[in-house]
Amino acid sequence: MGNLLELKNIETYYGPVMAIRGVSLTVPEGQVVSVLGANGAGKTTVLKTINGAMVPQKGTIEFAGEEIQGMDPDQVARKGVSHVPEGREVFPFLSVEDNLKMGAYSRRVVDLSADLDMVFEYFPVLREKNRQQAGYLSGGQQQMLAIGRALMLKPRLMLLDEPSLGLSHRLVAEIADIILRLNKEQGVTLLLVEQNAKMALEIGDYGYVMEVGRIVMEDTCARLRDATDIKEFYLGMKDQGIRGRRRWKQRKTWR
Repeated sequence: MGNLLELKNIETYYGPVMAIRGVSLTVPEGQVVSVLGANGAGKTTVLKTINGAMVPQKGTIEFAGEEIQGMDPDQVARKGVSHVPEGREVFPFLSVEDNLKMGAYSRRVVDLSADLDMVFEYFPVLREKNRQQAGYLSGGQQQMLAIGRALMLKPRLMLLDEPSLGLSHRLVAEIADIILRLNKEQGVTLLLVEQNAKMALEIGDYGYVMEVGRIVMEDTCARLRDATDIKEFYLGMKDQGIRGRRRWKQRKTWR
């Protein structure tokens, strides 16, 4: 399979400030691609630029062979790109079921029962609470709802922004497992941005590391897990055997 998504030399600004600078990345169809980096690295801006919420000043974005930069978010969604935003952003006063149905709005399908059953199979707790207002769900349940809502679009590509944010270790593991199942069982290609490097590298096929709006490193996730810089600066693992060197005296190799 070829690349489903390609970003080529993307530059996006917040007013006069360049948020991402010359970003190029590819997402092969059927794979999970992870983008990791600290808060403020530009990861969310990459996703907002892909989904049409922000317009790049430079570069191209190709989805399924078609340039989509500059399209409105609803147009991008109709192409088959769903977005799970940071902070979940569910509709708090709508029921769980109505939140899920909102995810399928652009499909204009009358009978969504089969799609709802599919989502409930992955997230049984949402079936139990389907009549409850979404604002009363726990943080983990709201994250499940946000992913389920994105799944209702029947996307070819799902953009996931910090799905582990604010969740317990148990829930992070549960969300990671569901993401992998969606990839394998539903054939959804995934672009995942995360501060949680451990999760991102465990479930991803290929990974990119961002700092200050640019990509500083890329490789398969298996090789990134073994890279000294990644272990030390993102996984919190220090080599104590080298004369007691301290983390703050280290310099990343990509500097």
